[in-house]
Amino acid sequence: MARTDKERTPGSKLLMAILIAAALVVPLFSVWLIVSDRLDQSQKAAASITEGWGGPQAVSGPLLVIPYRTTATETVIENGQSVTRSRDVVQELSLAPEAVDLTTAIKPERRKRSIYEAVVYDAQVSGKARFAFPPDLARLSVTPADMMLDRAELRFGLSDPRGLGANPRVVADGKPLRLQPGGGSSNSGRGFFAWIDAAGLNTRPLDVEFAYDFRGNASLALAPQAGDTRWIVKSSWPHPSFAGDFLPVQRNVSDKGFEASYRIGNLALGRSLVSTGAAGSSNVVDRIAPPESRPMPVRAMDSGSPQSASISLIQPVDLYSQVNRATKYGFLFIGFTFLTLLMFDVIAGIRISPVEYLLMGAGLVLFFVLLLAFAEVIGFAPAYVLASAAIAGLNTAYSAAVLKSWRRAGLIGGLLIALYAVLYILLNLEAYSLLIGSLLLFAALAGVMYATRRIDWSASRGEPKTS
Repeated sequence: MARTDKERTPGSKLLMAILIAAALVVPLFSVWLIVSDRLDQSQKAAASITEGWGGPQAVSGPLLVIPYRTTATETVIENGQSVTRSRDVVQELSLAPEAVDLTTAIKPERRKRSIYEAVVYDAQVSGKARFAFPPDLARLSVTPADMMLDRAELRFGLSDPRGLGANPRVVADGKPLRLQPGGGSSNSGRGFFAWIDAAGLNTRPLDVEFAYDFRGNASLALAPQAGDTRWIVKSSWPHPSFAGDFLPVQRNVSDKGFEASYRIGNLALGRSLVSTGAAGSSNVVDRIAPPESRPMPVRAMDSGSPQSASISLIQPVDLYSQVNRATKYGFLFIGFTFLTLLMFDVIAGIRISPVEYLLMGAGLVLFFVLLLAFAEVIGFAPAYVLASAAIAGLNTAYSAAVLKSWRRAGLIGGLLIALYAVLYILLNLEAYSLLIGSLLLFAALAGVMYATRRIDWSASRGEPKTS
């Protein structure tokens, strides 16, 4: 028996296509949940790969910390009377170097476990620092006579000391120093330090040379503290991301790696080279370390966050963010494909069943699942080509049976190929994605309005058209 469309108006066909497209929200949302779940698994896998290696590292120092004696007064109420008491206390004077010259060489390495990957690195740091008392030291009400210069400490901060190499070397005025673990004798942070007799600072500057290695992953940050910080970073990683409060004054990035040069003064930092506070208040590196590198609360010297320069070794293509963005364009595919089928139904008189709409829509949703599954194994670009070819071929073959013509099916296949090509461009040109998408929708709307300008959407095909 031949099928007729007397009972179905063009408006009802449009409504049917819209309802089926809306029903596909559920599987599209499920795909988005799958992407989120796989992203979470990849992050856990990356954390397990780098476990025991060293986290995202933040370094600071050297910083010369000198204990000094001072008198603290406090007022208490005793027997209804206000009583002021004085007591001797020991506080710390933190002296930042006048100048620091740092060179850091980063050797990156990709580590894989199954289909997951993480970027780790070995870093070699070497540098020189010069310490001297500022001429205006008296403004802090601290005199050299109050200082315990023979108990001074030279502190180096490292956010994750698990990655510290075996043989750090620190030389002060030509004399090697014996290094101790931790952020100082007051247990005020992480890293390493050395006791030093700084009595010579009363008459001349103190010159310090240092070199140490450490391991980390993903990123490296520096908290500058000196009056003049010069930091040169070199690496063979071709995809750095420069972030933080300071950007390099010079940088050169190529396929063979990068080299960046920083120049930071204490006027830009907005703080003096010398400060005083209670024991442990000079800790800086804990406050700039990434959250995953901070297993315990730390004390802050003030409410502000220390400024830092940061370099991340980013992956050139984050496949999960790419797939997640692609999923957001799912309705673009469904809408354009359904619109084409609707035009064949309304204009060419080829009846399209709701089941046929639904099956082709399911194929379009399946594209994103295939894209995610293939991308985890072979990479995003090859996975995109493979998944789009599979779904375009499947829907073209199926539409040939539905539309009873390979020529008509070729229009569906050509449309899908064009859509997949446009989507790939949108994913790679993020800044222009809204503009391109808007123009594409405008062109589609204009084409549909032109093609359906003479259709009476409320009339069945068997009814006469009114002009």
